[in-house]
Order: sequence, then structure tokens, then C-alpha cells
Amino acid sequence: MSALWTTIRVTIEASWAAAAWWLKAFWIILGTFVLEDATTILAAMASAQGRLAIPLALGALYVGVAAGDCLLYAMGALGKRWHFWRRFLTLPKHEHGHKWFVRNVVRVVVVSRFIPGARLPLYTAAGFFAAPFRAFALSAVSATLVWTTLLFGVSLHVGTWMNAHLDAWRWVGMIGFMATILFVGRVIARFQTYSD
Repeated sequence: MSALWTTIRVTIEASWAAAAWWLKAFWIILGTFVLEDATTILAAMASAQGRLAIPLALGALYVGVAAGDCLLYAMGALGKRWHFWRRFLTLPKHEHGHKWFVRNVVRVVVVSRFIPGARLPLYTAAGFFAAPFRAFALSAVSATLVWTTLLFGVSLHVGTWMNAHLDAWRWVGMIGFMATILFVGRVIARFQTYSD
């Protein structure tokens, strides 16, 4: 079993190292649409191993996360126009949602970036209630720069330590680190409530 795991690991690492820079950026951007925190951690770990340039990793992460945020807003806007899309949205039960989101769009975007699980319902609600897109996008990009850079930096530091101390077991450490981040995010998300 150990030989099989080693073969799989070496094959994945070799194919990733040989990939063109634009292909690496594409996979990172695509990964942010699925699980952006896990993608950020994996990109930082790859950078810690010297398999991915830090500017390329951060640039692709910024583009992917910001684009994903704008897509969530667009989903909310589509939900307002087409009933079909509305069933995919989680909207706050608030009678004056439009006015509230217009007044608080910057605060909602910035705060939800740092609270796991809050972005999906709040960003789609911002689109649904037609919060000003320009304020939304500027806030989303600014918050993304801060949050993604912090998570990337911590993950890069942890990845460097794992490479130095865990050697062949670093993959187990990486999976444990990602699981911890995702688990903590889910626990925090369960305690959230929407409030005026």
C-alpha cells in the first residue's frame, strides 16, 4: 500500500510541476469556485514546496475568489427576475431587504468574508435585493485581498514547517490542516443568525 501511495503522490507532483503556468492558474481559479479555502491552502502548500510561484498562486486566487463573489451576486439578481433560480437561493426573511442591503452592502460584504458560511446567502441576497453592484464589487475585492492573503500566508508558513519536519507524512498533515480549517468554518457557520 505504501508503494502505491508513493507512486500516486510522485505522479501527481510530477504532472503539477511540469504543467504550464496558465494551466496552474486555470486550475486554481476553477478550484476557488468549488472550495476556495481548501484551494488557497493547497496553493500555499504547493508554493511552500517550490512547485508554484507565490505571485502566480496569489494572483489566480484573487481572480477566482473575486469572480466567484460576483457570480454569487449575479445568481441573486437572476433569482429576482426568474422564479426558477429563486429556489437555489437562501434569502433572509426581511421585509425591507432592499433598503437594508443598499445601506449596509459594504459592511455585509466585509463581515461575511471573515465569517465562514455567510457569503453564499448574503452575497446572493445582495444581488436579489439589488444592492449597488459597484460598492459590492469593490468591497468584495478588498475583503478578498485581505482574507486570501492572510489564509495563504498562514498556510504557507504551516506548509513550510510540514515540509521541513514531516517529510513523507506532509500530505497527512496537509489534509489534517485543511480538515481543521473547514471544520472550524462549519462550526462557526452553524452558530450564525441573520439579524437586522
